[in-house]
Amino acid sequence: MEPAAIAQSSPQELALTGDWTARGMGAIQAQLDAVRVGARAPASADGTRIEALDTAGAWMLNQLLKRLRDAGSVVTVRGLRPEFARLLEMVAQYIADPEHRPAPDRAAPQPFLERVGRGVAAATEQGVALLAFVGESAVAMGANLAHPRRIRWRTILYNIRSAGVDALPIVGLLSFLLGIVVAYQGAAQLRQYGANIFVADLVGLSMLREFAPLITAIIVAGRSGSAYAAQIGTMAVTEEIDAMRTLGIAPLDLLVLPKFIALVIALPLLTVFADLLGVLGGMLMAHQQLGVNPVEFLDRFVKAVSTTSYVVGIGKAPVFAAIIVLVGCFQGFRTKGGADSVGRQTTRSVVQGIFLVIVADALFSIVLSALDL
Repeated sequence: MEPAAIAQSSPQELALTGDWTARGMGAIQAQLDAVRVGARAPASADGTRIEALDTAGAWMLNQLLKRLRDAGSVVTVRGLRPEFARLLEMVAQYIADPEHRPAPDRAAPQPFLERVGRGVAAATEQGVALLAFVGESAVAMGANLAHPRRIRWRTILYNIRSAGVDALPIVGLLSFLLGIVVAYQGAAQLRQYGANIFVADLVGLSMLREFAPLITAIIVAGRSGSAYAAQIGTMAVTEEIDAMRTLGIAPLDLLVLPKFIALVIALPLLTVFADLLGVLGGMLMAHQQLGVNPVEFLDRFVKAVSTTSYVVGIGKAPVFAAIIVLVGCFQGFRTKGGADSVGRQTTRSVVQGIFLVIVADALFSIVLSALDL
């Protein structure tokens, strides 16, 4: 790096060279004080050999020009690179009017294909990183299962309470209302054909196979998945995760695996609870709208809903739980910067978690249909 320098070949000619940056202007003050230009005579400063310029250098150059102009000299700067000239102008405007800072230049809009390409590249990079995170979690899970003493049971029980027990009211309420809605919407059609009793088939199969596991997973993704991302993201911002690594504590063992085990246990139980409340809501609405009493409803329900349908709904829950935990924790570990990044990653965890849960549910439907289950 060549330090900033000023050469004066004649009273009206200045040559500016070197790096006009905060690091390159260590000895420039003495040269600035030595510059003298004839009064009321045009002069020029050649900036073609300025190799670098930052705001400190631009401020120093403005101070030189201002001093010479105040002494009566007319000095112009020529040969600056376009970006250096813009920076010099911005600094001059700021010095002249500090209360109104010049607005930064707006970047030109990217072409459509470039935006698409960047989006695809970012999505691919995030997908690969998520797969790597899933692999690391699987290896950590295997190591913990091989050495059960490493499993943090107290943390698992805490997460079962926070993600499972504390979610019972909202899961139960929404499942109950969903059962009411399904029965109410079906009642209008079934009444036309005198098929009132088949409301048990409609409520039972729809709730147990699809709605109960799906609505439970969506609620937990919004409630617990966001909490996982926010907790880990905050720890990443405050460097607590780095401190854990320094102490020899594996972050996956402490922050991911207890949540994973807890939710894999809690979500199927929440799904069973949602099944009960959803069927109860449908049964009450069937009695109210179609005159199907609870005894008739339950008698038809047992005949219409097979054990396979019930097990299929419960079997989806562990898969949904794994998706919610891994996506939430993955987005939390990707948090960088400050509080705005925590909020951004938390939002992504909820959106991606719900999206992947619905995709997994669709894949379940395709596979089960192909297997005739």
